[in-house]
Amino acid sequence: MTDKKINKKEQFNAMNVDEKKIQTPISFQLDELPLTDELISSYLLDNPDFFSRNPAILNSLQLADNYRGTVSLVERQQQQLRQKAHSLEEEITQLMAVANHNEQLFMLYSDLYLRLLDCQSANELLDCLHQTTTELLSLAGLKLWLKSEIDISHDSIVENDCAGVMQNRLTNEDYYFGRLQQSEQQLIFSEPKLGSVVLIKLTSDKTAKELGFIAINSEDAEHFDPRMDTLLLNQFKKLVAKLLQNHLAI
Repeated sequence: MTDKKINKKEQFNAMNVDEKKIQTPISFQLDELPLTDELISSYLLDNPDFFSRNPAILNSLQLADNYRGTVSLVERQQQQLRQKAHSLEEEITQLMAVANHNEQLFMLYSDLYLRLLDCQSANELLDCLHQTTTELLSLAGLKLWLKSEIDISHDSIVENDCAGVMQNRLTNEDYYFGRLQQSEQQLIFSEPKLGSVVLIKLTSDKTAKELGFIAINSEDAEHFDPRMDTLLLNQFKKLVAKLLQNHLAI
C-alpha cells in the first residue's frame, strides 16, 4: 500500500516536472523575444485601428524634430504633408518649364519650315539653314556633306571626303549625338570644335538612298546628348532631304 502511494506521488511529481520543462522554454522565449522596429511596424500595419482604440497613446506621442525640438505626431504628419505638397509644386513647376521650352522649340521649327519652303534655290536654302541654325536656335554652326558631287559652292558645304565619318557614326543610326574625334572635326568643320555635335543622316524619301548628313555643333558640351528626343528632328531631316533633292537633283 505504501509502495503504491509512493509510486503515485513520484508519478505526480514527474508530471509536474514535465509540465515545467514544457512551459519554461515557452515563457523564456517570450521574455527574451526582442521588440524590434520591424515587429512594431508590422503590428501597426496589421492593426490600422490601434490608435483609434487607444487615443491616449496617440495624444501623448512626442517625436524628436531636428529643427523644432519635440513635436506631436499630428504636427509631424502636417509637416510631412507640407513637404509633400512643396515637392509636388516643384515637380509641376519643372513640368511647366519643360512644356514651355518644348512649345518655344515647336514654334521655332515651324518658322524654320516655312522659311525653307519659301527658298527658290539651293544657295538660298543653305543660307536659310545656316541662318536659322545660328540665329533662331542659337547654335554655333551647320555643315552639309553630300555623297554626290554638286555644282554649287557654299560655306556650309563640306568639301572633304566624310564617307568614313558617316560609316562610323551613322551606319545603323539616323542620328549621332555627342562629341567627335579631332580627325572627324577636322574633316567636317576644317578645325577642332569644342562642345557637342549632332549628325543627321539624310535619305531619299522615295528610294531610301543615303544622300549624306548635316552636322550641327554647339559650344555647350552637354547640349547634344544621346538621350535627346528626335521627334522634331525627324520632321526636319525629311523636309531638308526632300528640298535638297528638288534643288540639287541628287
